[in-house]
This record gives sequence, C-alpha cells and structure tokens, in this order.
Amino acid sequence: MDITLVKGDITAQAVDAVVNAANSSLMGGGGVDGAIHRRGGPDILRACRELRAGRYGRGLPTGLAVATTAGLLPARWVIHTVGPVHSAAEDRSHLLASCYRESLRVADELEAATVAFPAVSTGIYGWPMDDAARIAVAAVRAAERSVTSVTEVRFVLFDSAAYEVFAARLG
Repeated sequence: MDITLVKGDITAQAVDAVVNAANSSLMGGGGVDGAIHRRGGPDILRACRELRAGRYGRGLPTGLAVATTAGLLPARWVIHTVGPVHSAAEDRSHLLASCYRESLRVADELEAATVAFPAVSTGIYGWPMDDAARIAVAAVRAAERSVTSVTEVRFVLFDSAAYEVFAARLG
C-alpha cells in the first residue's frame, strides 16, 4: 500500500473512497463534513438519512465508519467516520486510530483501491496536528497487514502546516 500526501481539497480527489470526518448525526456540519455534503449534493444527505432511519438511529458511534454514495464528488463512495474530541484528561487515541482502521476495513469491503483521508479530529474536535498525524500514520501502516484491496492511501491536507507535519511523520 502506498501512502501519499496531497495539499488540497479533499472534495476534489478522484479516488474510489473519500473519508469524511463526520459528526455522529451524519447530517452534515462544518469543516470537512460540511464541504463534502455541500459539494457532494443531496444524494449524500439522503443516504445518511437512510442510515439514521435504520441501524444508526442514535448516530454513528465514535471510531466507527460507514459508507454512502459520493453523490456529485469525483469519488465512488464517502466513508463517514466519527473522530473523538481531544481530551487532555483522557487518552482517546485508540478511538482516533479506530477511525482509520474502520475506514480502511469499510474500503476493503467495498473493494476500493484508492482512499483519501483528511486529518480526522484536528479541526473543531481540537486534536493536536502532530499527535493526530502520528496516530493516523501508525494506524494506516498497521492496517496494511489486513487490507487487501486498498493500494493507495492519500492524506489530503488543507494547508501547508498540516502537510509538513504529516510529511515529517511519514519520514
């Protein structure tokens, strides 16, 4: 599995699956979640409503992932994952790592070859970028042993500062 970095807009990535740093309601929000819902159009929201009407009526739990259509995005699917809110009082790094593992597990079930990730939980959820990059890279590398269809994981980072942090973590 190749791990690559891109500085840019995750909604513009022509990949099999784009990962959405969603909130548990799956109904859209700010940041990456809002951008994906806005650019992807109403089909994504409709698919999320169907998930809420079924198994995820109480919302998607933190650390899990689920797929929907990508609507108007240049991807085939959106994999929604709910990252943890950073806490100085409690180690929640296992939940952040789970976002990456579960997203790759879903991608593998979809037989997706290319997956684009944002820096999950680093926006409004307050996770420090360096720690988030460390966890993300380690989780993706660990998942290489169990994922068979994914050949490229692309971290799509919105600005130069985030890109530099992930680049340092990738070595």
